[in-house]
Amino acid sequence: MSPRTDDRTALEAAWLHLTRVELPALAAEREWPVRADHCFQRILLDHAVNGRWYDHIADRPAYRHLDAVRLAAAIALGRDVIAGRADLAALNRQSLRWRGK
Repeated sequence: MSPRTDDRTALEAAWLHLTRVELPALAAEREWPVRADHCFQRILLDHAVNGRWYDHIADRPAYRHLDAVRLAAAIALGRDVIAGRADLAALNRQSLRWRGK
């Protein structure tokens, strides 16, 4: 379950745990195309803004400057990846397409 959008501290803590701990811990076992925390962050942030996150979020770190609704959506998408309801490889391919790769 994702934290409420009115609890910014909880949202940011959930984001960091998800992208720095949970997703990387599953990467090798699930044979995902990415392993590093910043790659998971790129993919989820891109999908939260429907494009390259840095075209939509001016300041760094991006998760601190993304609005709460979109941050919650990025967390929910990460949870869907863990649960098998979203395909990380497909999400990564789309993220790379947005970058022209």
